[in-house]
Amino acid sequence: MSADTPVSLEELNAADRQRFVAALGLIYEHSPWVAEAAAARRPFKTLAALHESMSGAVVGADDSRKLSLLNAHPDLAGKVAQLTADSRAEQQGAGLDRLSENEFNEFRRLNETYRKKFGFPFIICVRRHTRDSVLRQFELRTKNSLPVEREMALKEVIRIAALRLDGHVRAADRLKVNGRLSTHVLDTYHGRPAQGVSLELHELSHVGGSRLVIAGVTNADGRTDNALINDRPVPIGRYELRFAVGDYFTRAGVDLPDPPFLEIVPVRFSVADPENHYHVPLLATPWSYSTYRGS
Repeated sequence: MSADTPVSLEELNAADRQRFVAALGLIYEHSPWVAEAAAARRPFKTLAALHESMSGAVVGADDSRKLSLLNAHPDLAGKVAQLTADSRAEQQGAGLDRLSENEFNEFRRLNETYRKKFGFPFIICVRRHTRDSVLRQFELRTKNSLPVEREMALKEVIRIAALRLDGHVRAADRLKVNGRLSTHVLDTYHGRPAQGVSLELHELSHVGGSRLVIAGVTNADGRTDNALINDRPVPIGRYELRFAVGDYFTRAGVDLPDPPFLEIVPVRFSVADPENHYHVPLLATPWSYSTYRGS
């Protein structure tokens, strides 16, 4: 049993204190005391109960220990050597390991400004955000008072830990930390699901252009075999789904001009709730299309 290996809730309940802490000691960044506090409250019937126990230990800690926990977290886009495996994966997922020189310098400036005002690093659950959203939160939260921002930072620490715990521990229940993004393409010209439509999901950014998130092809039901985003938060931000309807209708034998009136259909939308289900369908003919927020 180690921090890098998923473990069942039953194993954690049966483990001795040392093995329990070894498995969960890094759920809260470099702060094994949180796992130690939870170890004394076993057994846990659900993963939610384990999470509540660990987060309760944080909320109930004294101010000195809370500040130490905040300062145990790394700067965003900081030195890789200072990151735990979880922190590294989380920052890579948000693209913070692929910043241009100008972007890196901007993050460094924001980190320094924030730390100078509050005395601890800017902490945000980056798996819930795009780079644009992270920068927006920097702007908003740097305006907070110290007491307000300390509470905001602790809430983000608990969100980070909840996602880590949900990924590290196998249990009958799951924590409500993941969202879902799906699509469904309907050929309203022929009155059937559109099979074989190539599509791409792009994350849009004011600071770094667009980034391909995933590409796929619709199946016989007009859906992708798997959701476009699943088993993780859908990061707050702006997106564009690009559907290759021109190629689809050409293969379907529709007599189209060259080039076709509709070749690539772009659907732009935004995500504000990372734990929600966003369904973005497309209804298309060779000459028209529509969409809506589905469920």
